Amino acid sequence: MPTPPSPVWDPHQYLRHAGHRARPFVDLLARVPELPSGPRIADLGCGPGTVTRLLADRWPDADITGFDTSHEMLDRARGLAGPTPGGGYLDFAHGDVAEWTPAADEPYDLIISNATLQWVPDHADAFARWVAGLAPGGTFAFQVPGNFAAPSHVLMRELAESEGWRERLGGVLRHGDAVLAPAAYLDRLVALGCETDVWETTYLHLLEGEDPVLDWVKGTGLRPVLTALSEDEDAREAFVREYAGRLRDVYPRGPRGTVFPFRRLFAVARKP
Repeated sequence: MPTPPSPVWDPHQYLRHAGHRARPFVDLLARVPELPSGPRIADLGCGPGTVTRLLADRWPDADITGFDTSHEMLDRARGLAGPTPGGGYLDFAHGDVAEWTPAADEPYDLIISNATLQWVPDHADAFARWVAGLAPGGTFAFQVPGNFAAPSHVLMRELAESEGWRERLGGVLRHGDAVLAPAAYLDRLVALGCETDVWETTYLHLLEGEDPVLDWVKGTGLRPVLTALSEDEDAREAFVREYAGRLRDVYPRGPRGTVFPFRRLFAVARKP
């Protein structure tokens, strides 16, 4: 099987559903406790920076750095960088979440990640070093999709593993073990001595337009396929066309739009 390619990201496509995508981050942020004056904050997997900017709204005196591996996303995010009205600073830097380790002499008050860790194999193994990189009383918080058993992902995997596509796309997509069960996250974080809150929510996004679920996943889950077929436009269009037809059967358009259920998992862990 081929080695899964690093997805090439498209900020414009990702932001087509910016309001829906930001909602879980807002809900996560609401459960993060207050931070000390002038806090240091790291946003792991900041993407185009649109939700990172919300951190500056909550803590206007904070020193905030968003990290991402996508040059396309960082190019978009850096347009938001600079001093904040409260005397803080918003910055963006290239950083691989899988390898990122806070400097021992520069602890963070908040390490946060929004819809990123599902792309990082064995990401829970990094929790210990991230919690170690927090100041006493600091917080580690994250949100990940919990919808890998949903039709949008199952149909994508089934098509990629089918006879016509397996040779080119077998093993390219993430599977159901991309994230842990909520109880497993709770166990990992409690074992690190953190006061921990874990929960899950299923959002019912009402999407508009033609093939809106396809349009959604083109910005996220479908990126590995689009990247793997980027040199063959005909094959890329053929896969998307067949996948779109399957999506229409399970996400039919209603009189007010297309309902797209989306489960997400949340965790907020506070270091002693």
